[in-house]
Amino acid sequence: MVIRSIVAGVGAYLPARAVTNAELAALVDTSDDWIVQRTGIRKRHLAAEGELTSDLALHAGRAALDAASMSARDLDLVIVATATPDETFPATATRVQAALGMTRGAAFDVQAVCSGFVYALNVADNFIRVGQYKTALVIGAETFSRILDWKDRTTCVLFGDGAGAVALRAAEGEGGKKDRGILSNHIHADGRHHDMLYVDGGPSTTQTAGYLRMQGREVFRHAVTNLSAVIDEALAANGMTAAEIDWLVPHQANQRILESTAKKLDLPPEKVIVTVDQHANTSAASIPLALDSAVRAGKIKRGDVVVLEAMGGGFTWGASVIRW
Repeated sequence: MVIRSIVAGVGAYLPARAVTNAELAALVDTSDDWIVQRTGIRKRHLAAEGELTSDLALHAGRAALDAASMSARDLDLVIVATATPDETFPATATRVQAALGMTRGAAFDVQAVCSGFVYALNVADNFIRVGQYKTALVIGAETFSRILDWKDRTTCVLFGDGAGAVALRAAEGEGGKKDRGILSNHIHADGRHHDMLYVDGGPSTTQTAGYLRMQGREVFRHAVTNLSAVIDEALAANGMTAAEIDWLVPHQANQRILESTAKKLDLPPEKVIVTVDQHANTSAASIPLALDSAVRAGKIKRGDVVVLEAMGGGFTWGASVIRW
């Protein structure tokens, strides 16, 4: 017998304010057609003034706990994946922990930008597998609107704010691919590509938050190659083929990347969960937001094979295979 991490519940939160492409066209030299054709994005949500990353994370975390019929008293661990924390320190996860009323266990942040949720899921799963903890709340939460240069039309139209979460619970499995729960996680990084996607600020450099900078074409090229490779790696580790994937839940960066990755895997478009049109790129929040959307729509069902994948600045990238 082995210990598996079962996804007991999912939750999500989006700020109230939804901003359309037409609204952005009034701010920068762009248009709805230009944005939709290149990215598939139609709108994004932006946090209200005074609404913090921890606020978004708390809403999503509570929703996941409710879906799992769990409370803060049941939790051993809270991990928040974010590149836009409330403060330099302490960890945003500790603010969420306190707001939940959780006074035991551990809480900390994971920073791997858009791959952050997969990284955080990997960390939480490892804690559960070795028996150190029995439950965990993994949250991806971002307020990327706070680090966007609203004069740069190549980046400001791409991102949005939001949060998503999963509640995990330990369960016994046989050790094969038929087990329910997280079957495997696969994470990678290659820091040589820093200059292709980064923020030009930070406490150790400029003492300011800085703005996001990106070389879009290079990021696209690396994304398709790295994502298809890590999915192949994840499937091979579980003795699976792409045909056994019921649902691919990718990081929602760009419609073209989603389509290109699915094509490389010879995966039908109808098996790919797509929310980028409604949420834009929400970095570490995008996968759990998409997961929540698919679960609420009745698409993902018990027993389905769900593959998560993401790539972010660093570069970082990864994939997870889950039997729902």
